[in-house]
Amino acid sequence: MGKYLNWGGNGLEDKIVNILKEIPKVEQGKKVVLGIDGLIRSGKTTFVRYIEQYIQEKNISVCIFHIDDYIVERKRRYNTGDDEWYEYYHLQWDIEGLKENLFNRLKKTNELNLLTYDYSSDKQKLQTVKIPDTCLIIIEGVFLQRKEWRHFYDFMVYLDCSREKRFNRESDVTQSNIEKFEKRYWKAEDHYMRRVSPLERADLVIQN
Repeated sequence: MGKYLNWGGNGLEDKIVNILKEIPKVEQGKKVVLGIDGLIRSGKTTFVRYIEQYIQEKNISVCIFHIDDYIVERKRRYNTGDDEWYEYYHLQWDIEGLKENLFNRLKKTNELNLLTYDYSSDKQKLQTVKIPDTCLIIIEGVFLQRKEWRHFYDFMVYLDCSREKRFNRESDVTQSNIEKFEKRYWKAEDHYMRRVSPLERADLVIQN
């Protein structure tokens, strides 16, 4: 396990500065790939927003990828005949497709063509993303340290947050369907923690 920090409390800017000191410096003509890993509702998106704002104030280009933007259509991840946790962990994303079209090309090109999920139509649409030559690339999402993707990051941050606290961050409507969490999300999370050991593999662990 890497260094362990606490995100809560006062002195937010100082904490961001300390975190960024741990990350490889973005030098001219270089791309640095930063992973922000963590389970559902661990605070990843909010954390990335603070990092992005601070980095941009330093006139460094930032390119952010939210892994949930690249899930597949519902028919490929629901009612497949597999266990619900398996659907969520293994079928929610095209794991090999993202490896080839996103991760493997991050430092090789300035333009990516990615299938992006549209929630309103339940369809994937082709999206073109441009990446500057000098850039901090942030990839945020769950299960980022799975074996197919883990070696593409220059630095990995894991947001550690208890299941109880994360569940309490859900809306009342979402909490009412606890069976889905028990059968789908939590079993997949347990599988990830047990098989991948993301806390131990991360370069920096932040208690949130």
